[in-house]
Amino acid sequence: MSCLFCFSGDKLGPEERKGKYGDLWGQYADNDATFKVKLCGAPCAEPACWMGSMICSPCAQYKLRHMALNHLEPGSGWSNYKCCQGMFGGCCCIQPGNMGEDSCPQCCMCLEGCCCPGMAVSASQGMIMQRYSLGLDSDDVRIIRCNNCLQILACVASCLNICIDCEGDDAIVGCINLIADIVFCCVSGCMTARVYHEINEREKEAPKGNRMER
Repeated sequence: MSCLFCFSGDKLGPEERKGKYGDLWGQYADNDATFKVKLCGAPCAEPACWMGSMICSPCAQYKLRHMALNHLEPGSGWSNYKCCQGMFGGCCCIQPGNMGEDSCPQCCMCLEGCCCPGMAVSASQGMIMQRYSLGLDSDDVRIIRCNNCLQILACVASCLNICIDCEGDDAIVGCINLIADIVFCCVSGCMTARVYHEINEREKEAPKGNRMER
């Protein structure tokens, strides 16, 4: 984790707030309140959830979204579910709210968790951040920047590998992709564990009548 300190912990700049992901995180960047546990501390706070989300991410995202939906609207089940909760907009024929969520929300959530794990956990986290006006701390910003840098590096390396034929290039690109995948898996697990922890802590603080029905 020491490599994270190579990245700035300053608030997201204007350029980093562009695009669908930038729009999502940018709206919370200036909020002062933060999660009860830092992203780096999530594995210690919820070790079972962290490990479980890395072993089977789709199952973890399914459970987390159900928790988030019913934390915000107790007893609502899956009635308020939309693909990624509509936080990233749509693309061509993929339009949140018009993909069969009303008739089969659980099936749609399974597909979301399998096909878009990063967006799935980001959407669940965004729901909690939006409700409680939570912001990003310095660790969040560093990890987001580190993860984005590695994903871009892996993409560029893969493209160059197609265009340039060098001895050992497949092994190098394979290592870069492996590192990027491991970091993504760990960050996704941390986000899942932190949202899980936040919901549980908020539930403990809430009056009995407002607690989520499990």
